[in-house]
This record gives sequence, C-alpha cells and structure tokens, in this order.
Amino acid sequence: MAYGPDQILEGAGNTDYERYIRTNELLSLQKGPDTWKHRDELLFTVVHQTSELWLKHCTAEAIEAVEYLKKDEIRPALRLFPRMFLAVKYCHEALDMLEQMSPWDYQQVRRALGHGSGFDSPGMNSIRKAIPSLGVEFKRLLAKENLDLVQLFVRHTEFEDLYLLAEALVELDERMYLWRHRHFKVVERSIGLKVSGTQGTPVEILARLNSFTFFPELWDARTDLTNYAIAEEGEN
Repeated sequence: MAYGPDQILEGAGNTDYERYIRTNELLSLQKGPDTWKHRDELLFTVVHQTSELWLKHCTAEAIEAVEYLKKDEIRPALRLFPRMFLAVKYCHEALDMLEQMSPWDYQQVRRALGHGSGFDSPGMNSIRKAIPSLGVEFKRLLAKENLDLVQLFVRHTEFEDLYLLAEALVELDERMYLWRHRHFKVVERSIGLKVSGTQGTPVEILARLNSFTFFPELWDARTDLTNYAIAEEGEN
C-alpha cells in the first residue's frame, strides 16, 4: 500500500489520525439503519459504548494507583484520582442522552437488547473489582502509621497525603453511588418501577442496590468524628 508524504502510520484510513484512532473500526461497531428496530438504537449504543471506554480507562487508572500505593507512593496515586472522577462523571452525564428517548421509543429499542443488562457490563464489573484494592492499600498505610480513622481526620495536617487519599476514596465512592442512582432513575423513568428488567430482575431490586458503598468505614468515620468532637467539647 502506498502512502502520501504526510502519512506515517500503516492501517486503514485516509489520514494518520484515522489510522491511530482506528476510526474505520470504531464507527463500524454500531448497527446501521438497515438493521435498526428503532432509530434510537444508535443513541442507545453510543451512550453505552462510550461508557464502556471510560470505565476501561477508569479501571486502568485505578490499577495504576494501586501499584503506586503498594510502593507507599501516595502523591503519584493521588494524581490519578481526578482522571477516575472524570471518567465516572462522563458516564453519569451520558445518561442525559438516554432521557431524550420517549418511554415508548425505549420500548422499541429494548426489543433489540435480548437479555442484555447493565449487570453484564465489562466496564462496570472491572471497576467494581479494582476499587476495593485501593481500600486495601489505604488500610495498610493507615496501619503503618498506627492510626485509626478518627485520629487521621483530627491530625489531618500532620498526615496530609494519607488524609487526601481518604478523601479521594470517599469522592470516588460518592461519584459511583450517584452514577448508580442516576442510572436507576433513568431506568425508572423509561420503563417504570414495578416491572422487571431485560434479565427478569425487578427494577425495585435495583433501588436497594443503590445503598451499596465501597468504603462504609470511611462514611461511618464521619459519625465517629462527630461523637469524638462532642465528647471532647463535653470534657472542656
């Protein structure tokens, strides 16, 4: 295959941009109009495919952050958390597009999904496996300093990096929670509450799953800290 003077990379596409991004392959991953059950299949597919990509990126950053923490390198790990936050944010915001479908139009798209369900999302399953490892390393670092969570918060300026890590974990947990809740409300708005999803799971069960958090001890520590402050004030 011959290449022009401004073309360096090999592969399909008319430009190096197309070859590097592999746009020919990427843009062929969506069903064409001749196979749609409804035109909003394109909207639905783009939202979910882009979310899978952001979750893949989020997982990669979480795994890298864990490797830094294993070496007690907190600051390099902290630099990766904003990337995770943004990846989850983009997944969250993409759900706005799903609400551009009317409930009836969604029913037409739903017929094309078979038993497809968000429970089967590779991206969601990978990030759910990666996030707890961050907590494992945080607990190890906390033990290394011979601290409990209340003392970490009380002495946060003394152990600033570790405190910032604790807060980063809480923010990641919160963003994941808000995204799950947003997803649930989109589902409820699309198909209702007292019905079953594509795999037969009642939508009401999804609501109960929204209470899950990755780091409950970091949330409970807020209550413990408040009680600590009240007790300290009483002593004075």
